[in-house]
Amino acid sequence: MTESLSLGERAYHAIRRDILTCRMMPGTLVTESELMERYQLGKSTCRLALARLSHEYLVESRPRKGYRIAPITLQDVEEIFTLRVQLEPLAARLAVGKVDIDLLKRLEADCRVEVAAPLPTRIDVFMNANKRFHLAIAEAAGNQHLLRTLSTLMDEMARLVALGFNVQRTKPEIRHDHNAMIDAFIEGDRKRVEFIARRHIETFQAMTLEKIYATLTSGGTLLPVQEKRVFS
Repeated sequence: MTESLSLGERAYHAIRRDILTCRMMPGTLVTESELMERYQLGKSTCRLALARLSHEYLVESRPRKGYRIAPITLQDVEEIFTLRVQLEPLAARLAVGKVDIDLLKRLEADCRVEVAAPLPTRIDVFMNANKRFHLAIAEAAGNQHLLRTLSTLMDEMARLVALGFNVQRTKPEIRHDHNAMIDAFIEGDRKRVEFIARRHIETFQAMTLEKIYATLTSGGTLLPVQEKRVFS
């Protein structure tokens, strides 16, 4: 049983990673047999992983068809950015005087590291470093509910970035916002930290939406305006 759960854990992380990076595109249909072959899984292990992914709304069961990779809707995009623009400035303000400045500087440097790898991998490296930077601030704020919520939002953000920037063959840039935020933390300026955090998210929202719409236009498709989720 322990071995089965261990295999299920590895399968879950592998499939989840490919969903968040859009290696499996939103809205596509997959079957258990396809996933078992692709990830070299047994049926019970595959089902354990799919059960967790269904609970996170990353896949949706389709009776007699398999599973659909959760689509990205306009409502998803709006809700993710609406929450981030409210919660991250709050986390930044609460972290003033508490956050580890040296840690932020190291994480900011990691965001700018260029690796000799294909673009999707370079984007993954950037998004992982960017997530660590923002979550270090949230953790310093000392509110575990806020930290968990922002961690989930950053994972969902990864799918938006992968959908837009990977297809458009360009890497996101953060300009100088991280360093400006670090300077404001050093100065202990709560208002400025909050302002920069909000500006950073609003700027990134505009960049991401531009790339997503360019991707969808080139593909001749549109994001659904709204899709209701059924909670059981």
